[in-house]
Formats: sequence, structure tokens, C-alpha cells
Amino acid sequence: MTSKRYKQAHEMIDKTKRYELDEAVELLLKFPKAKFDETVELHMNLGVDPRKADQQIRNSLVLPNGSGQSSTVLVFAEGDKADEAKEAGADFVGVDEYVEKINSGWFDFDVAITTPNLMGKIGRLGRVLGPRSLMPNPKDGTVTMNIKQAVADAKGGKITYRIDKFSNLHIIAGKLSFTSKQLTENVLTIVLAILRERPAALKGIYINSLSLTSTMGPGIKLDITSISKLAKH
Repeated sequence: MTSKRYKQAHEMIDKTKRYELDEAVELLLKFPKAKFDETVELHMNLGVDPRKADQQIRNSLVLPNGSGQSSTVLVFAEGDKADEAKEAGADFVGVDEYVEKINSGWFDFDVAITTPNLMGKIGRLGRVLGPRSLMPNPKDGTVTMNIKQAVADAKGGKITYRIDKFSNLHIIAGKLSFTSKQLTENVLTIVLAILRERPAALKGIYINSLSLTSTMGPGIKLDITSISKLAKH
């Protein structure tokens, strides 16, 4: 059942319009508010074929104003690197005990980081961590010897994104408590990152649709051309 708040927000949108980014953000911030700080997301549909290896869109980036979310970080590390992880603020640090816990169904973390030398052991967790988008990956910066930086990034607003089988991306852009300037900067950072990911072999349209939404609100369709130009500049 659609809530009264959602209906009110939906009625505020011009369905025939593709909004400029500043207009969309201002409109989003005027929607009737929920009783919690809603997450703002950018949704995209891309003209890629995710079945092709060279058209997989997967990466990570640090938002200039953070994501507004506090990530629980697990680090697989030993010795000095384990000490480095603890000093950097990782929530869980270890190897075998956490491998065992994960195999028993424990997933109380948002980001998993590992040193490269442990991938032989951690790689076996791919069957359970992969479907949950929790598997450490060099492209995401979560398989690294620079544990301090990886933990700092995870705690400070780093987000990861991965295209689904329908060529959609759903990427966190912040919180409704953010200012319009903060949300605008975060969205442009995301759009620029995605534009840079365009596969070299792709022909035709790259971004088919682009919309901005909050957890409990309707999507606001964005003008792809104008926002792409803004992001590049």
C-alpha cells in the first residue's frame, strides 16, 4: 500500500520533465520527510551487456562528502598488518576464526579487506561472500597491503558499485540530512566515475536512464546530457 507521504511526494514531480541536477536535489529535499534520515540513491540503466567480460561495470570511489553511513569493517590480516588494521579502526581483525564464522553463517560486517598473501585462503569464501557483494576485490581496493588507507576509506565514505544482470546500477549518494551542495557534489562524482568506466568497445548510448531517489520517496528523472556535461567540467 502506497503511503500518504509517498503520494504527496509523487504529486510534486512533473512526470513529463527530465530535471537538471540542482532542481532535482532541491525537489528531493522538499519531499515530506520520514521519521529517519533517508538514504539518497542514484539509479542508472546502462547500455552495456553485463554478460560480456569487457562490459562489466564494477568499482569503488570515495564520495567527497561521505556516504552518511558508518561501515562495519572486517580485515583479514596477520602480524604487523593486523596491528595496522586495529589502529586504523577496523571492527574485526583476524583470519581463521573469521573464516570459520563466515562459513557458519556470520555476516555482521559491511566491508571485508584482506592482504594479498591471504587470498588463497580467503578466496574459498567467494561462494558465500560473492552473492552478498562482500568478497574482497583488488578493483575495489579491498585486496591491498595498504590496510590503513583501505580501512580509512571504508570508514570515511567509500562506496562500491556493481552492475546487475539487467544493466542497472544503484549507488548511494548520501543522506537527506546533507545539504544540496553536498548531494550535488556526490552525485557529480558518481556520474563522472561511471562515465570513465564506459567500455571502449561499446557502441551507441551508454547511459539510458538516470534518476535520483530517497529510501521512502519516488524517483526523479534526471537530464542525462546536462548532468554528464556538469560532471566532466
